[in-house]
Amino acid sequence: MSPMAAAMLSSAPKHVFGPTIRPPDHHAAPPTAIPKHRPAIRRVSSTALRPTVRSIYLPDSSSASPFHDAVGSSRSDWQTNFSILASKAASYSSTPSSSSKDGAASSESTNGNDGNHYHLVSPPPVNGPNQSPATLDLVPVTNLPRPLSISDLSPAPKHGSRLRVAYQGVPGAYSEAAAGKAYPDCEAIPCDQFEVAFQAVELWIADSAVLPVENSLGGSIHRNYDLLLRHRLHIVGEVQLPVHHCLLALPGVRKEQLTRVISHPQALSQCELTLTEMDLNVVREAFDDTAGAAEFVSNNSLRDTAAIASARAAELYGMQVLADGIQDDSGNVTRFVMLARDPIIPRTDRPFKTSIVFAHDREGASVLFKVLSAFAFRDINLTKIESRPHRHQPLRLVDDANVGTAKHFEYMFYIDFEASMAETRAQNALAEVQEYTSFLRVLGSYPMDMTPWDASSSTTTNSSTSY
Repeated sequence: MSPMAAAMLSSAPKHVFGPTIRPPDHHAAPPTAIPKHRPAIRRVSSTALRPTVRSIYLPDSSSASPFHDAVGSSRSDWQTNFSILASKAASYSSTPSSSSKDGAASSESTNGNDGNHYHLVSPPPVNGPNQSPATLDLVPVTNLPRPLSISDLSPAPKHGSRLRVAYQGVPGAYSEAAAGKAYPDCEAIPCDQFEVAFQAVELWIADSAVLPVENSLGGSIHRNYDLLLRHRLHIVGEVQLPVHHCLLALPGVRKEQLTRVISHPQALSQCELTLTEMDLNVVREAFDDTAGAAEFVSNNSLRDTAAIASARAAELYGMQVLADGIQDDSGNVTRFVMLARDPIIPRTDRPFKTSIVFAHDREGASVLFKVLSAFAFRDINLTKIESRPHRHQPLRLVDDANVGTAKHFEYMFYIDFEASMAETRAQNALAEVQEYTSFLRVLGSYPMDMTPWDASSSTTTNSSTSY
């Protein structure tokens, strides 16, 4: 073994080279076989060099100990000295120096205090012999990918057109106004029936649907509650729309000439008292929707028939307004739900509402009470509870030895509560509800419509924003 290799092995820590090496005597004379002049540099091709920095410590005779100012006995000292040597190698390679044709260069640093010599061999160029080894191909910060946001998780349609929203009715219906409030600048698609609107979304004809579920005067629209259970669409939002009814007739027709009033059943019930106070000798007939009733009167030139619809329907079908604001209550509001094929991600940064439906087939009383208690114990406010007959199992037979066989009606229960599914309390409440029920389905967890509106100025609100 050469004297230089022996000196390196004696100065290296034991965990680097394996076996324990006895440290030299500090009072012994330093080795004299170590040359003090610069060793000759052997020319090596760049492909044979590894991209690392190699250091060799050569103490001279003036050192009191071979370990003075050298690599320490711990691994951290060893790595620290290597880092210092690497930085020096990079600084030396950046200055003009004599180099060989293959790019290998050497530099020498002399410590004036102790005369120690550090022989450094810089790594070969990474991208070629004519490029500095300190050059790195860094990706500009501006080209880094953008973090995902909520808009990325609910992207706009890719078909190159506006958002397509299905609604029940014809142009001029209140559902069309609700679709415009829910999705501004959307392409509203009229459907003749509620189920057609569901199917339009399921068949990708429309991107979303806006359908009414309840009215502050007329109550729930049971047909849509049944369709929510039959179809696999998700509630992704809600819209509350103030309703302003008008009595429409053909131009030149007076109230005394009317013998019939047609409109949607909900609209007829919402204007029942007002029509009675107007002393109109008319027959009230139900129609598919409010705007459709106005269109029917206009297309058939029925001068003895009036329609209850919106002011926008009068403009679209060329009819005059005989009476404005004929709803029985000025605070007439219809709640619409927004349906989509995929649910949205629940959040906690704004008020959320969750809609569920469940059924139970267990014996014993107080099952419904236990379900409601799961929400009450967690301070979750219920905004709606609706029961509908269980179509697949309308009756339940109960055999009792004392009273005989009894028949009970089976119901599906719809509940809306003010909490997001991202909240722990809502998740725990549904976990408890599932213990008491045989069927449980989350229809959707969606943001609440917090748009302020004034019942006393509902006419102005509808005219300016909804229509």
